[in-house]
Amino acid sequence: MVIKVFVATSSGSTAIKKKQQEVVGFLEANKIDFQQMDIAGDEDNRKWMRENVPGEKKPQNGIPLPPQIFNEERYCGENEKSDAKEEKSDAVEEKSEATEEKSDAMEEKSEATNETETHTEEKADEGAPEEAQSEHAPAEDQQESKEEHAATGEEEKQEEGEENEEVEEEEES
Repeated sequence: MVIKVFVATSSGSTAIKKKQQEVVGFLEANKIDFQQMDIAGDEDNRKWMRENVPGEKKPQNGIPLPPQIFNEERYCGENEKSDAKEEKSDAVEEKSEATEEKSDAMEEKSEATNETETHTEEKADEGAPEEAQSEHAPAEDQQESKEEHAATGEEEKQEEGEENEEVEEEEES
């Protein structure tokens, strides 16, 4: 989609210059891509513009004045403010719809990415209990080892205590 704005860069009419500036300013402010087609310096542009402005939109003298706006080959507006602004608004809506479509596509892509991340996190969570078990296993083994060692130590102490008692009894006798 190429918006073409037919202008006369060397017009002597301040009214035409002002209207051209309004159209171009509006398109630039709304970040609409467009091409300026100069009818003052290019006879082909002037001829094309005059031939493609619909008959009912031409002035009484039959020669349309700039600025004239076209979307590709489709006529969008003439130099009168109300028509031009209406057509420019249509162009803004078209661009807005295209931007919305891009936004929707980006949102869908984002959602797909989030689903993938969630799926990856779920898989990681599934592995977590095993990891947790392996992390706790050494601690449990250490605990059992400590308990065994403590029990062995108590037995040794009991045996030493019994031996000490026997020694004491022998000494007394």
